[in-house]
Order: sequence, then C-alpha cells, then structure tokens
Amino acid sequence: MKQIPNLFTLLNLVCGCIATILILQPGESIVAIDGAAFKMNMPEKIAYASFFIFAAGIIDFLDGFLARLMKASSEMGKQLDSLSDAVTFGVAPAMIMYQLLRMSYLKEESALETSILLLLPALLIACCAVWRLAKFNIDERQSLSFRGVPTPITGFAVAALPLVIWYNSWNLTDVILNRWVLYSFTLLISYLMVSDMPIMSLKFKDFSFKNNQPKVILLVLAIVLAIVFQWAAIPLIYLTYVVLSLLLRKQIS
Repeated sequence: MKQIPNLFTLLNLVCGCIATILILQPGESIVAIDGAAFKMNMPEKIAYASFFIFAAGIIDFLDGFLARLMKASSEMGKQLDSLSDAVTFGVAPAMIMYQLLRMSYLKEESALETSILLLLPALLIACCAVWRLAKFNIDERQSLSFRGVPTPITGFAVAALPLVIWYNSWNLTDVILNRWVLYSFTLLISYLMVSDMPIMSLKFKDFSFKNNQPKVILLVLAIVLAIVFQWAAIPLIYLTYVVLSLLLRKQIS
C-alpha cells in the first residue's frame, strides 16, 4: 500500500514519455495563418501530447495527495517525483518548443537550409526545469512558498501552445509561430524557473479569504480568462500568476 503513491508518480512519467513520443511523430496539419489555410508540417499528434502533459499534472497532484493521506511520504518518493517531473514538464515541453521553432522556420523559402542550432534554444527549458527541481529538493525555504516558478506550471504554459494552434483560439497561430515570440517566451519561462523570485504556493491553508487572498484572486482571474480565451488562457494565467506573485511578494514571503 505504501508504494501506491510511487506508482502514480511512475504513471506521471509514462504520460511524459508518451507525450514526447507523440511530439516527435511526423505529420502534416492545416492551420490558419493571416486568415488563410496553410499546410504545415506539424506533428499530427502534438495536440494529444499536450493532453498527456495536462493529465500528468493531475496525476502529479494525486501522488502527493495520496502520499500525505496514506502517510507514505519518503525520500525515494521525493526523488521519483522530481525525476518524473523532469521528463514530463521539462523534456516534453522542450520538445514542443523545438517543434514550434521548426514550424516557424518552415514558413520561409530557405526552410531547408535552417540549421539545427537555431532550434536548440528550446532545450533551455529542459535544462532549467531540471535545475529548478534539484533546487527545490534542497531549498528549505520552499515549504510555504516557492522560489522561482514551479516546473509543472511552466510545462502547462508550453503545452497549451499547440492547442491554441490546433483549435485556432483567437487566431493566434501566426503570433505563436513567430520565431522571436518563441525565443522570447523560452528565455522568459526558463529564467523564471531558476530565479529566486518569491512565487505563491497554490495550496490553500484553510477556508478563510484572509489567509488565501492571493490564491482566491488568481482563481477568479483564471476562471474569467478561461471563459474568454479558452486554451489561450493558459499562458495568460501563467503570466497572471507571476505578476500577482510579484505584486503580493510581501504577503507571500
């Protein structure tokens, strides 16, 4: 029974591996760019990979919940969790960014001459995710709040991008497939993972508004953004989470 939480952790890892496989599958899709249909060499299962990453996020929550419920927390469970998160929320999102960067260059006449070196900045996401997870394991300040944006939340922000393209939410395909937007987003989220900035924990202390004010504000804004922007809301919620943490850093730390 004590190993049940660890089995959930391994299921998280399986989801991350499946997501990575799907991301790397070749395929073509029709996407809308500047109001016109455009045939894009886009991995056909990349949107499904995003769903596996989100499913892994739910499983990641459940393994911690079960460990506390069953009083089965252990050092091995902690290490398994970090290793699984490194794949699911580090490597898989990095592969998504790699494919998006590749797609951004495929729109050009010189696409066949694109150097792989121009796509490698995507790997910064994986490197910073692993750094962030290792830091979390040894940093005793992160019991009530975080230092740097948690790796799973960063993974969700990246995983949402293929879904915004796939469902053409708010006609943002041409914006997302702008290489400078992708490079800038990669640098931003990578830096925020390894920064020492106080970031609010999403765990509610109790049922009082006073003790959970930042989280309640974030929850309300997240619901509004989700209703208005659908899948495009997820990167916006990510940015809102960071901005709120900055504005309310005295309450958080």
